[in-house]
Amino acid sequence: MKYLILNADDFGMTRGVNQGIIRAHREGILTSTTLMANGQEFDDAVEQAVANPRLGVGCHLVLVGGKCIAAREDVASLADAQGNLPESLPKFVAKLSSGMIPTNQIEIEMRAQIEKIRAAGIVPTHLDTHKHTHAHPRVMEALGKVAKALGIKRVRRPVENLHDSWQTMQADEKGFSMQIVAAGAVRAVAPRFFAIARKYGLTFPDHFLGLAVTGQVSSTALRRMVDTLDEGSTEIMLHPGICDADLVQSGTRLREHRETELAALLDPGVRSTLDERGIRLISYRELN
Repeated sequence: MKYLILNADDFGMTRGVNQGIIRAHREGILTSTTLMANGQEFDDAVEQAVANPRLGVGCHLVLVGGKCIAAREDVASLADAQGNLPESLPKFVAKLSSGMIPTNQIEIEMRAQIEKIRAAGIVPTHLDTHKHTHAHPRVMEALGKVAKALGIKRVRRPVENLHDSWQTMQADEKGFSMQIVAAGAVRAVAPRFFAIARKYGLTFPDHFLGLAVTGQVSSTALRRMVDTLDEGSTEIMLHPGICDADLVQSGTRLREHRETELAALLDPGVRSTLDERGIRLISYRELN
């Protein structure tokens, strides 16, 4: 049997992103999303989540971009004097690798973000991270400790089959992308990721797709992904949304791309492909 989780990252980023995610769930095939505790439209996202209880909602842990949720003095090496987290992934990794960020401060910030989401009345179905920072062993170690302490057992495995990713990109005529380089880098540290996950009793889908084609998942690409699904459970990561003024001002590189992915999730042809292949849609709530 093939089970598919279609997860939208960045819930809470802007109202346009929130609207796109909810539309993709209510009118399309989206089953899951992950909420940013420090998103500028967090409250709106919570309201939308409560109104749509069938949508699985996890926690999109943010260590890059935006404000910290923990008290700034408790994460003084992670956030600057104004409470800003590192503005880019390279800056975060450089600080982390040089030992400038103690692991316990990552744990404190992660716990604060999860507890904010829980305090809003949402029980997170799973954890993943903005920019896939938990592919780094030190971040994954911190995530494992916090997840175990808070009783959360499911996490994204950001490791994908690059052959399937390459086929998807060719099908969408996008060619080579730097994202496939990032996907290859994650595969290089995969053994440590799996070892830490086992250590803390974390579970995840059998397969993952979406990193190498971030922002490029058109209807054609999504149908191709569905065609390449293996037996067992798979998560496909997506970033649907509506490109509004707030999104443009946010600085994210994924703007109009989000509307392309929203259209893919609403495409009746993709739903028909799922039905023809006998693929069952689930959220992380139903996993294992």
